[in-house]
Amino acid sequence: MLAYVFGISVLAILFAAYLAWYVLKQDQGTPKMQEISNAIKEGANAFLKRQYKTIGVLAIVVALIIFGIYGFLGKWEYAAKTSIGFVIGALCSALAGLIGMYISVRANIRTASAARKSTAEALKIAMRGGAVSGVMVVALSLIGVAGLFYLFGADPKTTPFMLVGFGFGASFVALFAQLGGGIYTKAADVGADLVGKVEAGIPEDDPRNPAVIADLVGDNVGDCAGRGADLFESTAAENIGAMILGVGLFPVFGINGVLFPLVARAFGLLASMIGIMCVKAREDEDPMKALNRGYYITALLAAVGFYIATMVMLKNAWFFYAGLIGIVTSIAFVYITQYYTEYKYRPVKEIAEASRTGPATNIISGLAVGLECTGLPVIVISLALFFSYVMGVWSGVAHGGLYGTAIATMGMLATAAYILAMDTFGPITDNAGGIVEMSKAPEAIRKKTDRLDAVGNTTKALTKGYAIGSAALAAFLLFSAYMDEVANLTGKAFSVVDLSKIEVFIGGMLGAMLVFVFSAFAIRAVGKTASYVIEEVRRQFKNKGIMAGKVKPDYAKCVDITTKGALKNMILPGVLAVGFPVVVGLLLRAEAVAAMLMVGTIAGVILATVLNNAGGAWDNAKKYIETGAYGGKGSEAHKAAVVGDTVGDPAKDTAGPSIHVLIKLLATVTLVLAPLFI
Repeated sequence: MLAYVFGISVLAILFAAYLAWYVLKQDQGTPKMQEISNAIKEGANAFLKRQYKTIGVLAIVVALIIFGIYGFLGKWEYAAKTSIGFVIGALCSALAGLIGMYISVRANIRTASAARKSTAEALKIAMRGGAVSGVMVVALSLIGVAGLFYLFGADPKTTPFMLVGFGFGASFVALFAQLGGGIYTKAADVGADLVGKVEAGIPEDDPRNPAVIADLVGDNVGDCAGRGADLFESTAAENIGAMILGVGLFPVFGINGVLFPLVARAFGLLASMIGIMCVKAREDEDPMKALNRGYYITALLAAVGFYIATMVMLKNAWFFYAGLIGIVTSIAFVYITQYYTEYKYRPVKEIAEASRTGPATNIISGLAVGLECTGLPVIVISLALFFSYVMGVWSGVAHGGLYGTAIATMGMLATAAYILAMDTFGPITDNAGGIVEMSKAPEAIRKKTDRLDAVGNTTKALTKGYAIGSAALAAFLLFSAYMDEVANLTGKAFSVVDLSKIEVFIGGMLGAMLVFVFSAFAIRAVGKTASYVIEEVRRQFKNKGIMAGKVKPDYAKCVDITTKGALKNMILPGVLAVGFPVVVGLLLRAEAVAAMLMVGTIAGVILATVLNNAGGAWDNAKKYIETGAYGGKGSEAHKAAVVGDTVGDPAKDTAGPSIHVLIKLLATVTLVLAPLFI
């Protein structure tokens, strides 16, 4: 079975190489377009080089600490394998983000150029550019986990526990990549919007705005590199958690129960590749319909693959039904997120209408939508966990209930490669619109890229909804894996977390508190960094030649200021996220850590849903007004919507996505350091 997993992963890498070749051979537009694209490329490269240098130093320190802890406990084999796994997981996570960014900063100009001829062709190029990242992330995750399983001896009863270092390394890099990229992108966006649109009254992506290149760079380092590392971490951590649960069913399924998550994920990767190639649209067709059509094909093929894998390896149809529940859950999350963030529907229209009476009512309405939108996702997650557990129980396998929830998580992540392709599609089309605007292309071309950009906003929002749904299922899975790890270390059953114990209750309270304090630090970091950008843009606007279009703004200065601010301000929330669960575990011990995981996960899922969807709804309310509603661009309603959008920016692109990673980081760090908490 490992040979099959390796074979599909290699095929996926070759497929991604083909997509990259297809994108890179497309026309690169006019010399002016190329000048703007090159500036974006240089800014993104400079930021990531400095960011990953910072992350690399922190990762080496943590790897040495892990080795020292296990060595101190006399577990030298675990010390070596866990620290090696951590380093490899960190490297693969960083590579996943870099690959996504590398293609996105080259696909943007090709999408912009294609929009001069055809919306359908621009859609195709942007989707295939995004798919390079999606396919590579899942393929690298599979190769990493399967490769380490093989290299560490492939003992199905002990090796999965040694893989947790790989998951922790992936989580560690993903947290800082998402934080740093999120702070950068939203600080630049807020600075550009508040001074450019609100104060100076100039259009979005106007070449006179000194922060516009930093804003376009931010789309790539946040939504491509950051989200690539995020979903790499998701797929890796959930594979490992499911494999650990499979160890408990070894007497029933043998090694098949341990390897099933990898095989099921490989089938999902195949389905995603076919779905990506099916994305084609007519010129007069809504681009979202074409993307949804590809997604439905992917989900259907993933279900077929899941059935084959289940019947061959587990020979029990009840586990297929559990996986099917996961696939249906992913579809439900896509629909729910679209409802709350697309301007076709009531929530976004409600915010747009509220903008007519000013920024305050816009913000009040957006906050109400964010709080409201927690209802359906929580109900869907609860139903998915309950019925997948029931399917596992009905399988007749002892302890099959928990394994059923693990398989549901595998089902939800079966379409991860396609979902990530849609996510990266967003910043590519956003950049394409910026390139068209800054190169002063005809208005008809800008209308085409605006159409794709609005779709991209929705795909980015639904990816965040999908990510938080998968994080919720995965967190339960990783929580169960933590319970198994503690039982494995102590030799005693550990299946109950007693909240009536004072130290356990405190652990739960601290878990909820961590989510809110972490979010506050992340949002504050955006505000601080944005203030640096705002001051610089105001300084440059004092030069009347810039506003007259006779003097070129100093774009590089804004890029440099944003880079320094983002890297400086990402350290505190990142260190808090990594260090806090360790302190709780050392002071309050293993059961209190379990409570911290449980309550922190619940609080994190709900708060991330509020932040993601409220931010997405505020953004698209602005986009809806820009289509001409309530006076269109430049109206009082539009100015109010811009203010609301800037409030939502750090929520949806910094704090919200970072909570996805935080939830899983809590689980992986406690899994790795569980021996300290016994």
